Amino acid sequence: MSITRLFLALVNNSTSVAEPTRAHHGESFRPVLFDLSRPSEREALHDLRASGRVRDVHDQIGAQLEELVRCLSPGAGLAGAELAAAVSRVTDGVPGDAYGTWAWYPWSGRLVHVLPRDEYRLVRTDRNRGKITRSQQRALLTRRIGVIGLSVGAAAALACAAEGVGGTFLLADFDRLSLSNLNRLRAGVHELGVEKTVLCARVMAELDPYLHVEIYREGLDEASLAAFVKAGPDLMIEECDSPWAKVAARELAREQRVPVLMEANDRGLLDIERFDMEPDRPLFHGRIGETTAADVRQLDRAALTAFMMRAVGAERLSPAMTAALPQVGRTLSSWPQLASGVLLGGALVTDSARRILLGEPVPSGSYSVDLDALIPAADAPASRVSPTAEGAR
Repeated sequence: MSITRLFLALVNNSTSVAEPTRAHHGESFRPVLFDLSRPSEREALHDLRASGRVRDVHDQIGAQLEELVRCLSPGAGLAGAELAAAVSRVTDGVPGDAYGTWAWYPWSGRLVHVLPRDEYRLVRTDRNRGKITRSQQRALLTRRIGVIGLSVGAAAALACAAEGVGGTFLLADFDRLSLSNLNRLRAGVHELGVEKTVLCARVMAELDPYLHVEIYREGLDEASLAAFVKAGPDLMIEECDSPWAKVAARELAREQRVPVLMEANDRGLLDIERFDMEPDRPLFHGRIGETTAADVRQLDRAALTAFMMRAVGAERLSPAMTAALPQVGRTLSSWPQLASGVLLGGALVTDSARRILLGEPVPSGSYSVDLDALIPAADAPASRVSPTAEGAR
């Protein structure tokens, strides 16, 4: 490979110097990975470091290698010369600065030295063991997860990535980060105006540079939604605002037999639709009747609001949310969302996604983890003391 092509790969934000891809200027989201066992990549890394585009170098490969051998032999109590010998056996004569992968993050200018992919993931997820076996972890990292809408969706995507639930992610959202989003999204003021898909993909890449992430930065229309579902997600997380997209995504997911998860960011309301096991299951558990995505396109604003209340299940909403919804567009700029609710939603979706992808018999249904009921105020009646489930319908 020529040095010219290598630099094109860097500029165009490739996941490796062999796979250049285009990205909007200033909105790169994939790290560039260098394997120094390849002479061309050694040369490309040398040129990058000489270019002035590397702001910081982070090299903790020695500590990572020590942690690796301890993870492989947790009961050995390795230290001192024994630990050094075990590390030497792993590296097999490869110099420390050439072992593993160097990941360059164009958006921050950081160059980071990490273990090879399988070793990196073994160490990073080692403390999952006892709850997730290594064989289960390897299986989970082969799965593809589609995420539509990046509020609760971003929390779910990041929790899945952290837990090792999924190795490939498809992220869709048309929006850019605004100041009012900072009440619930993981971002900083220096990222205002950046696409939400890009922000989420960057955090995921900084957690695991080996993840494969595709973004749909314009959101989803009929053509791109069809492509999104046909890209083969094993599971879909639907958290978008568009009523049409909510219905259309489920219609395609049911056709392709893809399970769908949705968390409503209120009372821990979680919907699970196992279209993989029930290809004839009615959408939204039958709450919208025979309404189709084409029907939704014809609805006016008032009818759309009524439709959304049916889809979510108005009777399940908290008193605060029920009171707030009529005020949206009048005294409220949008529906209320809290960081605590978004993070709870991300956790509920991730836990359910893991169990579904591991083949556990998680049934379709509407469920609630209502913290106001689980942890009631001292003067409030404790009408419930455990999560409720409406169950499969």
